[in-house]
Formats: sequence, structure tokens, C-alpha cells
Amino acid sequence: MSTRLTLRLDFDGERRLGPGKVALLEAIRRHGSIAAAGREFGMAYRRAWHLTDELNRMFAEPLIETRGGGRNGGGAVLTDLGEKVVELYRNAERKIRKSTVREIASIENALAPASLPN
Repeated sequence: MSTRLTLRLDFDGERRLGPGKVALLEAIRRHGSIAAAGREFGMAYRRAWHLTDELNRMFAEPLIETRGGGRNGGGAVLTDLGEKVVELYRNAERKIRKSTVREIASIENALAPASLPN
């Protein structure tokens, strides 16, 4: 069975960091663009930009640095803190997965058989 374990951090107020935002950061790193990162997930540019802005406001320093458009085009890169947050999040995720293997297996064994699609 391939159970997926996700980690979501709920900070004070409405500030949250979870798999979607971390995946967006990783996509920005890969593509060098907020628009291209959003397209990877079928997300409108406006939504990707909103999440990027939310991430930048959530931390003491920005996670994403943008360059304006124009003749040479714009772009976006992760800051040192952005890279560190992604690394810390993925490390925490790995540690949680590793330390809960037995418990998750026991829960899986207690599941009813999956029903077949019609």
C-alpha cells in the first residue's frame, strides 16, 4: 500500500506551510518563474503570485526574490532563506515518515478493502 504522509505546519493566526506551498517553492526554483511554476500545477498566475506574496510575508525575510519583466524578461529565485525553509521542511517530512512506519502500517492493516470504481 502506498499511503501518502503530508506535513502541514499551522503557525499562529492564519499562517500555514504545507506540501502545496513547498512544492510551489521547488517549482519556482526549477523554472525561475512564478508563472511557469503556477502552470506546472494548473494554477492561474494570480493564484501563484498570491501564494508567493503570502510566503514572503509569512517569514522575517522573503523566501522568493523577483526580477521585473521588460526586454530581458523577469524571473524569480529562492533566497537563501527560501532554500533553507524547503530543506528544513523536507527533512522534517522524511524524519516523520521514518519514525511512524509501524504506526502507519498498523492503520493500513485496519482499513476495509478498497472498493472498486464503477
